[in-house]
Amino acid sequence: MRKEPLVAGATYHVYNRGVNYNDIFYTRANWLFFLSRLRTYCPAEMGTIIAYCLMPNHYHLIIQVAAANFGLEAMQPLMVSYTKAINNQEGRVGAVFQGPFQARGVKSDGDLVHLSRYIHLNPVAAGFVAAPEDWEFSSYRDYVGLRAGTLPQPAAVLQHFPSPAAYAEYVRGPADPRAGLLASLLEGQTLKTRFGWSTSVK
Repeated sequence: MRKEPLVAGATYHVYNRGVNYNDIFYTRANWLFFLSRLRTYCPAEMGTIIAYCLMPNHYHLIIQVAAANFGLEAMQPLMVSYTKAINNQEGRVGAVFQGPFQARGVKSDGDLVHLSRYIHLNPVAAGFVAAPEDWEFSSYRDYVGLRAGTLPQPAAVLQHFPSPAAYAEYVRGPADPRAGLLASLLEGQTLKTRFGWSTSVK
């Protein structure tokens, strides 16, 4: 269980990976089950899911927390429910995830936009697909109008762009998705985009 409480009203990058870097999704039904449980345990009164990306052995969520007990009442039941389902499916026991979920605060709008780009490019950077829209299990398709999903609420990101097409242009811009964007977000480097803002993450 996570020791540090999350702050209601704050936005976080929430993530975790499989124990020993093992896969946490085995079949398409597993990916869909995780998203279904995420919807169940994260209703509006608990938090707003701004963006997400599920990868074979880890997941990324951007969540604006609405309730101070979000970790206890949303993430912990989600992890327990999913672990039980996978263990039952695979005929195994023990942990599926490598410890409690991790959460890092998103400090500014610029950080939020950069982070959404990073997680949406994860499948491209990993070599699973050629373009972010080719990956089914992220919110990117919802951001750019290719799917009308109701799980992600992208307004907090898209308000900084004149259109979904402009966001797609930003995500698929010339920067190499392997260039360590997350590292720069976490290590305090100054970032700047073609849309004019710059941020320094502490």
